[in-house]
Amino acid sequence: MTSAPPGTDAPSVIDELHRRGLIAQSTDEDALRAHLAEGPVTYYCGFDPTAASLHVGHLIQFMVLRALQRAGHQPIVLVGGATGLIGDPRPSSERQLNDPAQVAIWVDRIRRRVAPFLDQPAAEQGLRAPIYVDNLEWTSPLSAIDFLRDLGKHFRVNRMLAKEAVSARLNSDAGISYTEFSYQILQANDFRELFRRHGCTLQSGGSDQWGNITAGADLVRRTEGASAHALATPLITTADGKKIGKTEGATIWLDPEHTSPYAFFQYWLNIDDVDARAWLPLFSERPADEVAALVRESEERPASRAPQRALAEELTRLVHGPQELTQAEAAGRALFGRAELTELDPQTLAAALTEAGAVEVDDPAVPVATLLQQAGLASSLSDARRTVKEGGAYVNNVRVTDAEAVPAPADWLPGGWLVLRKGKRSVAGVHCPGAAPTA
Repeated sequence: MTSAPPGTDAPSVIDELHRRGLIAQSTDEDALRAHLAEGPVTYYCGFDPTAASLHVGHLIQFMVLRALQRAGHQPIVLVGGATGLIGDPRPSSERQLNDPAQVAIWVDRIRRRVAPFLDQPAAEQGLRAPIYVDNLEWTSPLSAIDFLRDLGKHFRVNRMLAKEAVSARLNSDAGISYTEFSYQILQANDFRELFRRHGCTLQSGGSDQWGNITAGADLVRRTEGASAHALATPLITTADGKKIGKTEGATIWLDPEHTSPYAFFQYWLNIDDVDARAWLPLFSERPADEVAALVRESEERPASRAPQRALAEELTRLVHGPQELTQAEAAGRALFGRAELTELDPQTLAAALTEAGAVEVDDPAVPVATLLQQAGLASSLSDARRTVKEGGAYVNNVRVTDAEAVPAPADWLPGGWLVLRKGKRSVAGVHCPGAAPTA
């Protein structure tokens, strides 16, 4: 998708965001449209380092950042080294305060991880390169007196109490500390500082941040006498009400050290049809007609899983790059006998088998029937032997004919892995650290 000269595409970017369902709330939309049409606007979105990685729920913010960047505007990405030390109030309980040294490490990791989302289109399409900031830079020097006199006097406690998370905590046994209660003031000050330093006049974020975002716009108006704008994305949940990116209690992270590219790819490939159709416009940057065609295909032929595959391919390429996408696709084919296992690098093979389910053994000289049982592909040894006898057992995609056969040294794949399969669909891995492929 090509970008238009700054200003000429500005009115349509709001239409694009609406078409994709990316705007849940905004300040005066007519004023925002007019502001964007005036020329390049500097806008920002902030991310708090409350963990070592962002997760898939954060991707929706990058969809907005990238859409505005394509329209010729100037993005700022804020990683909250200061606000991450405090934590936005949760409705249920007090956040655990993280060690400052650990938060600093997370700030750096997240900064490096998110850079390609905006750096790459800037370099390839001649768009405005993002500005990266850490709010610890201006928050750390604040004294308590400065905080109270220069910031606190502009906030009304009754409005702060109306925030949903704060209200929920006040009505619970947990209560809320002044530390978390003050979070809104710190985030609002970020907007003011970015206005002063970079002329930033628009903030985007999630709907759960709406009170904080509008507090920042109001602070800019009160202290700088300038107009500031805000828009919020919807909160994304599955059809059954679960948060996006949660699967069997695990979070789908953007950092490959926490969620492998293969697991990331498989997450999108396996989402529910209803979710896939609803999420495709949100997360895909394909033209509207292509998105509509994929949704129609899913409605007419659900077995095609066209939106799932489109999301898996597009988002894996965006987050992990084309090479990791190729490996993730190859792994899915190879595990089920549609490609060569030897084409996979050891990291992808290990990630794929771990995701499929793997068992660790100390001795490589274990009969196939025993391995099938230990890996959970057979309920008992007799069940395993029957599977072999009926021709339904495979080691590295090769059918096994002898249940008591022991894998040869040459059968072990790099990293000490075997791929077991029962029938066409049930796959598991066996890992033996002492086993290694022979030359």
